[in-house]
Amino acid sequence: MDFSSPPVFWTAYISSNLVALLMLLSSWKKPAVARFLYFLLFGWASIVNHRTATYTPEVYQEYADYAILPFYRSFILGWFTGHITTTVNTIAAVQLFISLSMWGKGWFFKAGAICGIVFLVAIAPLGLASAIPATLMMAFGLWLLLRQLHIRYLWHTLFKEVSVNGDRFSDDSIS
Repeated sequence: MDFSSPPVFWTAYISSNLVALLMLLSSWKKPAVARFLYFLLFGWASIVNHRTATYTPEVYQEYADYAILPFYRSFILGWFTGHITTTVNTIAAVQLFISLSMWGKGWFFKAGAICGIVFLVAIAPLGLASAIPATLMMAFGLWLLLRQLHIRYLWHTLFKEVSVNGDRFSDDSIS
């Protein structure tokens, strides 16, 4: 996509914020749906970032133009320029962890949600390039999920009852 085109940029920006609002509302009203949406979002981001960092890493330098904080601009145009592929592939690995953690429970889910919150808040100073306030809405949505202290795997929550060998039992009996 050519984000240098204003119609494309603003369409992506508005769409990102609408999706973030949907994720925030889902976190509040339908946590299982929200967890699945965060799984999709961070999984997709991991793949896109890995491919972009591998094949066209120079595009990440364009984020400097949108940075709200001078420190971010200096970092992107400085140290980061020589380490784009390694840095972004590390971020992609963390995004994959966040994505997979949405299916988990206990410490695994909590660690992923915390990493997601930190990541989303950390990219907010990229301003319009991070579709601000979308990242902050998503971070707040993860915080809402984290506060619920999920003790079940996502698939237990999505499927209230399961059938094994003809026996039906609720997710409360699943450990």
